[in-house]
Amino acid sequence: HLEVTMDRFLGPHAERLYTLLRVVAGLLFACHGAQKLFGALGGQAMTSNPMMLVAGIIEFGGGLLIALGFLTSWAAFLASGQMAVAYFMVHAKGGFWPIINKGELAVVYCFLFLYIAARGAGPYSVDAAMRKR
Repeated sequence: HLEVTMDRFLGPHAERLYTLLRVVAGLLFACHGAQKLFGALGGQAMTSNPMMLVAGIIEFGGGLLIALGFLTSWAAFLASGQMAVAYFMVHAKGGFWPIINKGELAVVYCFLFLYIAARGAGPYSVDAAMRKR
């Protein structure tokens, strides 16, 4: 009964809530890229390391594309793959469990972006606006 009540309460707002999820996740992901590329937000620029440079570009550019809802599925798929690579190259060395190897964020981003890649940008996006034309 509680499930039905919550569905009736939040269900009509599902598209707006999905947009909020996409925008917030994309902007937060872009912040990781800004740290790597520009040394912003308490980070250190890592552009001399080719792997970190590529990661920063994917995070910053992909995060902004996801937040805007432009080329969303492609950007999210690339971001998902980058997070899988980051998990196995960096975190998995520290043990099997993400809670122990400090890889929870990489795992969550990986699967969140995989979902966004499959679902697309939604109606409140640049992609949707371009389709209407």
